[in-house]
Amino acid sequence: QVQLVESGGGLVQPGGSLRLSCAASGFTFSMYAMTWYRQAPGKEREFVATITSGSVTVYADSVKGRFTISRDNRENTVYLQMNSLKPEDTAVYYCNAKFGQRINYWGQGTQVTVSS
Repeated sequence: QVQLVESGGGLVQPGGSLRLSCAASGFTFSMYAMTWYRQAPGKEREFVATITSGSVTVYADSVKGRFTISRDNRENTVYLQMNSLKPEDTAVYYCNAKFGQRINYWGQGTQVTVSS
């Protein structure tokens, strides 16, 4: 069955770094666009970054220059390298896999807390 398993979240001080991973299984990973979203308490889920099957990347303005999304099609894994973290980056981060307009999978999320 399809699985997206996020890992790498945790507590980090402002200015610190974390690397999130999302391990995929149960579908042809290389054909899917992979996207990271986040949801802070009391707020709607928001787009963070995406990488297409052709490795084209797009970032939200709020993370541009600080976060880097990448993928390893041999390992069926997508990464989110997060640098210069701010308290406003605190959220649950979700991995999404999308193919066309109809196929859409979600992971269970991983908590990132940026606090001193």
